Amino acid sequence: MGRHVVIVQGVRTAVGKRNGVFREVHPVHLGAAVLNEVVQRAGITKNSVEDIVMGCVSPVAEQGLNIGRLSALQADFPPEVPAVQINRMCGSGQQAIHFACQAIRSGDIDIAIAAGTESMTKVPILSDGNERTIPESLHQKYEFIHQGHAAERIAAKYGLSRRQLDEYALSSHQRALKAQEQGIFNEEILPLQGLDKDGNSILVSQDEGPRVSSSIESLSALKPVFQEEGMITAGSSSQMSDGAAAMLLMEEGVAMELEVKPKARILHQVAVGSDPVFMLDGVIPATKKVLKKAGLSIDEIDVFEINEAFAPVVLAWQKETGASLQKTNVNGGAIALGHPLGATGVKLMTSLVNELHRRQGRYGLLTICIGHGMATAAIIERV
Repeated sequence: MGRHVVIVQGVRTAVGKRNGVFREVHPVHLGAAVLNEVVQRAGITKNSVEDIVMGCVSPVAEQGLNIGRLSALQADFPPEVPAVQINRMCGSGQQAIHFACQAIRSGDIDIAIAAGTESMTKVPILSDGNERTIPESLHQKYEFIHQGHAAERIAAKYGLSRRQLDEYALSSHQRALKAQEQGIFNEEILPLQGLDKDGNSILVSQDEGPRVSSSIESLSALKPVFQEEGMITAGSSSQMSDGAAAMLLMEEGVAMELEVKPKARILHQVAVGSDPVFMLDGVIPATKKVLKKAGLSIDEIDVFEINEAFAPVVLAWQKETGASLQKTNVNGGAIALGHPLGATGVKLMTSLVNELHRRQGRYGLLTICIGHGMATAAIIERV
């Protein structure tokens, strides 16, 4: 029979823009808030959690010294509950889910929390490296370029136009605004204290990123960011963000014993390596590999979440896999909603589970592109 892993509960903060509503909130406090909330929502005790795996992409300064453990202690988990911080770059949150799932599936533990936290305000992206990080010997093997340049190369390789990228970015904002209007994210967001523009304390219960003013005119007027004659603008890139998310996983039989109602079953998960120069198209082989493992076709998936690191990543993936864009990032993606690096994977999985339930669908697929050429992917089944 083997052991099956279920998702019991998922929760996230709203996502704040960099230097936005959560600019003064410590990333440990972001992490602690969702760790505390996820066990409360599940109705279990903190001491029944056997491990906490927390993604964080820039684990230095306010995010150093094992932020997983610090967040758990801040959230008043008993000292006996261990925690670890992991970094698979943009895939860290999803990898936290994978590692927690693997620990349960193997029989080492029965109950775990996968989480992620990132304050890109307090600890900017690339803070964990400098010009000495990559040795000259490695530079001789590979051309290390900025992700934005990789996105430009993907757009060129897959024959995408500037107009297509801008139209995709606009649809991300439109879908996100519609989802906010309909209150679709309300159940997954834990309202948290933040600050408005004037420094007054406010309760933040809505993602800060979606722009009502977004239009094809405003997007096409933006200058390329990475290459003078390029196609990628700030408008077709993910937003730098602050936020956290947490997800409670259990062995299915244990969930039944505890009379805890699971939301979804994790069927299969993969991590792949891909070309480190193109970097961001690993989502294509990752998607194909996880579908093959599950014995499913792309058409059998009811909802897709793919991280919108840059618009061409999603469009190239769609072109190569044949996934329907009507089922993809249906409530907007990182271009509109933001990408709090280490938290994104758990945030997206939470949204995917909820959307599957809303649609009464059966299968959901999450995939995330990763720096240096990697990707994570997983398929879940609604319970």
